[in-house]
Amino acid sequence: MASVFALFGPTGVGKTEVAIALAARLRARGERPVAVSADALQVYEGLEVLTGVAAAHEQETLEHRLVSFLPVDRTFSVGEYAAHAHREIDGLLAEGATPIVVGGTGLYLRAALATLDLKPAPPPEVRERWMRVLEQEGLERTHARLAAVAPAIAASIDPRDRHRVVRALELHELGALDDAPPEENRLWTSETRHPTRLLALVMEREALYRRIEARVDAMVAAGAIDEVRRAHAAGASPTARKALGFDELLRGDVEAMKRRTRQYAKRQLTWLRKLPGCEVLDVTGRGAGDVARDVV
Repeated sequence: MASVFALFGPTGVGKTEVAIALAARLRARGERPVAVSADALQVYEGLEVLTGVAAAHEQETLEHRLVSFLPVDRTFSVGEYAAHAHREIDGLLAEGATPIVVGGTGLYLRAALATLDLKPAPPPEVRERWMRVLEQEGLERTHARLAAVAPAIAASIDPRDRHRVVRALELHELGALDDAPPEENRLWTSETRHPTRLLALVMEREALYRRIEARVDAMVAAGAIDEVRRAHAAGASPTARKALGFDELLRGDVEAMKRRTRQYAKRQLTWLRKLPGCEVLDVTGRGAGDVARDVV
């Protein structure tokens, strides 16, 4: 029997709703479920609307850990996240609770569930310098820089993936880049720290895109643009600025945020297909309670 449940899926698919419905089922059989976020940006206080943190009434129904605990001007790494997540999950299990790990960031999900050989986070000045290079030279030229010093690694990275391009250049500068594939390609291990039931939520593509459009409109209506402007004025860190839609809403370009969100959802579905040992649940046209009933 699984001691941990994990929900993964593209943005807008309804992970929070399913987690809440699943929690109700678990309580009905005497368990104490607690959600643990596996989202790279939900950690930031002040970006709750933009990053889709569970609303207050949802958190009253199901407690969520690892959300809104970090100042927006702080940098944050997956290694730091893994330490937090392992501590939360281990503590909950020791108390007899049932963790429900919920997230759409593939690397963070695996960091929560498994023990990964993660490279150290770079000093802030190294990250900031390469981010400036990226902004000044653009993705194509920055990827070419990587290809010049590590052609095999560059060939394994999509030139449009700004995070992995910058990360590889950081590791090269620090002397920590070897011939092995980047850490994101090593994270699809089937080994987990605790017995885990991994649930992958999918949805028919056009239905998902309609939900994404509605989700972005709802975020804007709830004040996401003002939220981004406040974070920008407060000196949001380079990692906080990676929040989906941050740059677009800072420019007031809602349609660009929708396009970027659809593109991100496609990448999440690609990650999902790599997950070993997962149960794929098609939630198209289904309510969260119906999905949870299939799980429990």
